[in-house]
Amino acid sequence: MIRLYHVPLSPFCRKVRLSLAEKKLEVELVEERYWERDPEFIRRNPAGKVPVLKINDLTLSESTPTCEYLEERYPDPPLLPKSDADRHEVRRLVSWFDDKFHSEVTSNLLYERVNKKITKEGYPDSKNVKAGAKAIKFHLEYIGFLLDERRWLAGSELSLADFAAAAHLSSLDYISDVDWNLNTTVRDWYAKIKSRPAFRPLLADAVPGFPPPAHYADLDF
Repeated sequence: MIRLYHVPLSPFCRKVRLSLAEKKLEVELVEERYWERDPEFIRRNPAGKVPVLKINDLTLSESTPTCEYLEERYPDPPLLPKSDADRHEVRRLVSWFDDKFHSEVTSNLLYERVNKKITKEGYPDSKNVKAGAKAIKFHLEYIGFLLDERRWLAGSELSLADFAAAAHLSSLDYISDVDWNLNTTVRDWYAKIKSRPAFRPLLADAVPGFPPPAHYADLDF
């Protein structure tokens, strides 16, 4: 039995969901209002964060260690390459998106526009939103730079790096904060990710009060 405590638009939860789906592991999704700090949830993860993955009697937290556990426990299909150098590049990019991209873009756009309303923490800070809108242009350029030399973000094969990037971008795409016309190479890469069977559950997400744009679930944009 696999159960994932998650929030639909959380990029960290989405990264774990993509890993599970790519490995064809059936999972029960449980939406967790982590901001309410339910004592039962805090017992599962004292950090009070999602995602939390429960596999039988094992409880896992933090998205990247969880994804790496899945990689070790269920190695097919692989999401980490074989060579040490290539694995480092995947991990570097996962860190790039979960740290740098998250702090400069996701937290300034998704968290300001959506999370604040859901958690009743106030209104969006326009300065943060403007900073996020500016920063995403740089990050799209960097993704395009990587893809100019590679088939996938970290190399010739799909990896956890692609899922980390797509998890953040898909959350932002849900609220129309990605201008795909800025870089056709990035758009083509995202279209490949978007068309994978593992991605379909994400395209079916619906957050009350925040309807997605028409193109969100359209595989042809």
